Amino acid sequence: MTIRILHVVTNVSHYDDASHPTGLWLSELTHAWDVFEEAGFQQHIVSPSGGDVPIEPRSLKFPTYDAIAKASHSNPARMALLRGTDAPDQIDAADFDAIYFTGGHAVMYDFPDSGGLQRITREIWENGGIVSAVCHGYCGLLNTQLSDGSLLVAGRTLTGFAWSEEILAGVSELVPYNVEQEMKDRGAHYQKAALPLVPYAVADGRLITGQNPTSAKKTAIKVAAHARLTREIARPR
Repeated sequence: MTIRILHVVTNVSHYDDASHPTGLWLSELTHAWDVFEEAGFQQHIVSPSGGDVPIEPRSLKFPTYDAIAKASHSNPARMALLRGTDAPDQIDAADFDAIYFTGGHAVMYDFPDSGGLQRITREIWENGGIVSAVCHGYCGLLNTQLSDGSLLVAGRTLTGFAWSEEILAGVSELVPYNVEQEMKDRGAHYQKAALPLVPYAVADGRLITGQNPTSAKKTAIKVAAHARLTREIARPR
């Protein structure tokens, strides 16, 4: 059976200050997509509201706008996937082996309180699937509760965009909250690389997270490896 991955992307196009655009950080989707495609996985995209997905303008610049991101951005079929995405109520979590939350500052607004995304995440997790996120994608895990009422992230080790990286990016005055601190407040064991903006990914069992945009490929490789291992263990002998 083919392994099935559900990508989560944003619908938000600007910060609270509408003069500052944001959206999906493109490479965080495209780098992972290529890893999963090479592995032969089936892939699908969902967004909190369904519909179109804006792209963060800064993600179309060096260094994360590399050959992989450029190839996807110039591919009409790939870009068509970001138009008319499904909403959560169109998704049956049982159809997927893993969920992968992409980032971009936009997700800070529409990921945390999406009941639909929380349902899908909870059901995938409780069905033995993989929950993963890169960069600001871990905002989508902030408020996800399991069936017993506990937070999915409580007591688990993870990473995501660090507050020091928000400062380096020049947006610490624009973002609506400090997600690193919010994760710690929820009982997560937050880790980060010794240096900012370098690839870094953490696997705590079926919870797999990457720190920043440069970590998308590293995160996806860990997801793919864990998914293959899980499938191999579950395969009848």
